[in-house]
Amino acid sequence: MRIIFFGTPEFAVSSLKKLYDNSVDIAAVVTAPDRPSGRGLKLNATAIKKYAIDQSIPVLQPEKLKDELFLKQLKNFQADLFVVVAFRMLPSIVWQMPSRGTINLHASLLPNYRGAAPINWAIINGEEKTGVTTFFINDKIDTGDFLLKKEVEINIDDTAGSLHDTLEEIGSDLLLETCKQLKANQLDGKKQLLSGEEKIASKLNRVICQINWQKPITDIYNHIRGLSPYPAAWTTLKNKVCKIYEVGIELSQHSKISGTLITDNKSFIKVAVQGGYIDIKSLQLEGKKRLNTAEFLKGHVIESNEKIG
Repeated sequence: MRIIFFGTPEFAVSSLKKLYDNSVDIAAVVTAPDRPSGRGLKLNATAIKKYAIDQSIPVLQPEKLKDELFLKQLKNFQADLFVVVAFRMLPSIVWQMPSRGTINLHASLLPNYRGAAPINWAIINGEEKTGVTTFFINDKIDTGDFLLKKEVEINIDDTAGSLHDTLEEIGSDLLLETCKQLKANQLDGKKQLLSGEEKIASKLNRVICQINWQKPITDIYNHIRGLSPYPAAWTTLKNKVCKIYEVGIELSQHSKISGTLITDNKSFIKVAVQGGYIDIKSLQLEGKKRLNTAEFLKGHVIESNEKIG
């Protein structure tokens, strides 16, 4: 069973590597075009392209997925199955091309958390479990018949970054198993059953990422770790944008106004909120480097009862 693999970021590399290392016949890889990045704005290849080149796998980088030359190239590879991991939405002329269909790996337990940011939203919403799902692509986002699922617990100290790494590894195993069973004709798609209470994973934006210090302590804690390390939750401190990356919580009763800062100006900064204190461990003030709290306080003084946000 020949496949063509569609993917772009680091998350997809583990899946491609798992397939390649297990002798899956990978005819080609499709990824995003090289983009300028860094201070010198040099053209930079995607993580998937770099890996594919190292393994001598042909690489296609179309600007437009309906481009006639690109479509002709796809057909010429005569692939039986397309596999998609962390790539943009495919037009029907592409996903309908292979005889065995096109499958996707999604970082949630579908039908929950359909959309662009399932890992972030699972933590932001305080979920205790999530997982990965393989499914057939159709003409709507994340709605096709599912194939296999794998559940994983979300730890109380997980961030979007740590959960990403866990799902990346689990997802690559699930994708390999999916391909094996499809090849052996041992797997059929099953309709996603909806309860009407499914949660979505909408695209993150600046408004969503802003911290609301008036919310209960657990909501704030989940919000910050669900956005760490990227795109990062933010607030204002000393009239500047400040990203908060790592926090702890102290549950207690107090009478302080939410958003009030407590610090010894040496080693800790805490924020009074409903139900206790958010203990800021690392942060990044606008135009500065990310620092742990002790390093930050060497160059900044917090006034008594100063507010954040």
